[in-house]
Amino acid sequence: MSRSSRSPWCFLILLALLAYLVPTESRAQDEPPLTEEEGWRRALTGQLSFSQAAYHSWQEGGLNALSLTAGTEGRFARLRGGLKQTHDARLAFGVVRQDTLDLRKAVDVIRYAFDLQYTGTGAFRPTFATEFRTQFAAGFDYNPKPEDYPSLVVAPGVRLKVSGFFAPAVWTQSVGVTYDPGRWYTVRLGLGVKETFVLIERLRPVHGNAPDEAVRLQAGLEALAEARKELFEGVLWRSRLTLFEAFNQLNSAAPDLVFENLLQLKGNDWLSTNLELVALYDKDVIDAVQLKEVLSVGVTVAIL
Repeated sequence: MSRSSRSPWCFLILLALLAYLVPTESRAQDEPPLTEEEGWRRALTGQLSFSQAAYHSWQEGGLNALSLTAGTEGRFARLRGGLKQTHDARLAFGVVRQDTLDLRKAVDVIRYAFDLQYTGTGAFRPTFATEFRTQFAAGFDYNPKPEDYPSLVVAPGVRLKVSGFFAPAVWTQSVGVTYDPGRWYTVRLGLGVKETFVLIERLRPVHGNAPDEAVRLQAGLEALAEARKELFEGVLWRSRLTLFEAFNQLNSAAPDLVFENLLQLKGNDWLSTNLELVALYDKDVIDAVQLKEVLSVGVTVAIL
C-alpha cells in the first residue's frame, strides 16, 4: 500500500466524463417508480471470487498465487406517508498471497448510507442524508518512505501500519435538496457536517488529524450524484460521486471527493465479472488523487 499517487487530475476528469456522459437512451428500461403499495423494495446480493495458481518444476516460470474476495451489497427503499427512505450498504474484504510473500489485504470496505426524502414537492425534494465508511482490518505500506510519513518512525524494508478499523472512519450528515426525476440518476446538494475519526493516536497525523484530535469536525457544502443503470442486457453500471467542501477551505483547496464506479457483466444468473474504479481526494491527507482498480470474476448470489 502506498500513500502517494502520481496520477494526474486529467485521469479523474476522464473518468467522470466516461461515467456521466453515458447516453441516456439504452435498450434497458429505467427502474419503475417506487409506490406505497409495493412496500419495501429489496435488493441484497453476496459475492465470492477466488483465483489460484501453483507451479512445480515448471520450466517456463511462474509465481504461486492465491486470492479470495467476499462481500455483500444491499439496497432497501420504501415510500410511506410522503417520505421515501433508502438504505444502501456494502461490505467487502479480500486477501491475496503471492509466492513467498505473506498474506496481504486487497479489498476492505465498510459503507452504509441513509437517505430520507419528502416527496410532496415533486422532483426537487427536501432531504436528510447520512453516510459512514471505514474498514475491517489494518492496512500496511510494504515499501514506506520517510518523506511520506514524517510523523511516524519508518524502518527500511519493514512494513508500516498506516490504517485500521476506525482509523480512519468518516461520517457525514447533510440537509439539502435532492433532484429525483424517478429515473436512473439523482443529484443532491446541501449543507453538511463531516467527522473524521482516527482512534489510533499515532496514525492521526497520517489522516489529517492533530495528534490530540480523535475526531476532526468540519462543516461545509455537500453534493452527491448517483447513477444506477443497465446499459445493455446483462451489463449494469453503478456510480456514486460525493463531494464535500469545508467552509474553512473554500479558497485554499479542492473539495474532498469520493468517486466510485462499478461495471458488472453478468454471464448468467450467478456468474459475473466486476470492474471497480475508485478515485479519492482529500488534501488533509495527501495532495494527490488516490486511485484503486479491482477486476474480479466470481459468483454472485441474489439473497433477497
